[in-house]
Amino acid sequence: MKEIRVELTRFMMAYKFALDEIGTKVRILKEEFRLIHEYNPIEHVNTRMKSPESILKKVSKKNIPLTMDAIREDIKDIAGIRITCSFVSDIYLISEMIQSQSDIEVIEVKDYIQYPKPNGYQSLHVILKIPVYMTDRKEHVYVEMQIRTIAMDFWASLEHKIYYKYNKQVPEHLTNELREAAFTAAELDRKMESLNNEINILKEIAHEEQEDLALEDTDSTKLVLDMMKKIAVDKMK
Repeated sequence: MKEIRVELTRFMMAYKFALDEIGTKVRILKEEFRLIHEYNPIEHVNTRMKSPESILKKVSKKNIPLTMDAIREDIKDIAGIRITCSFVSDIYLISEMIQSQSDIEVIEVKDYIQYPKPNGYQSLHVILKIPVYMTDRKEHVYVEMQIRTIAMDFWASLEHKIYYKYNKQVPEHLTNELREAAFTAAELDRKMESLNNEINILKEIAHEEQEDLALEDTDSTKLVLDMMKKIAVDKMK
């Protein structure tokens, strides 16, 4: 009995440590954006672990053998991290930064932004393998990373609540309305990103104009100093 308890503790502990690892990587990116760059694309970060009860339900649903090795290999979303970004382009930027880290292995990418689910759901899902160093061994642990915009997260959260309120038996007219709301959220994302791009262009133009003015001021100052120097020299003659 004690051996089973220790093995279960080790099993769940590995996923917790994997979340700690990926969470640290995301926090470092967020902190660097905050300190070095003018813009931070990461709005919120949440992590979660499936409960033992939830894992067992999935084991039963997918007919997975009731062994640690089988569960470890066949259920890849026991540990999950969700990153909420400002704009759609930020999603792919953050995903690329995480995927390019040398100690992370990318297992699978599902792009529900380019190819939304039939119900309208949009998000980028990436299955990663994260190395976890224990006292006596190294484990490579699956972590599911979801990256979405604020609008996508808002829709997904409310859709989830509505489905559970109706015990997953949502009337057809409501599922149609939810799908339409998902398209509206996607259109809002496109509109906000377009506005953001326009603002960035205007800022760049204003910055270039300021540099030009500073250069003109420098030239004018140099001209005045040269004239004053010439006048001083003429007086000394």
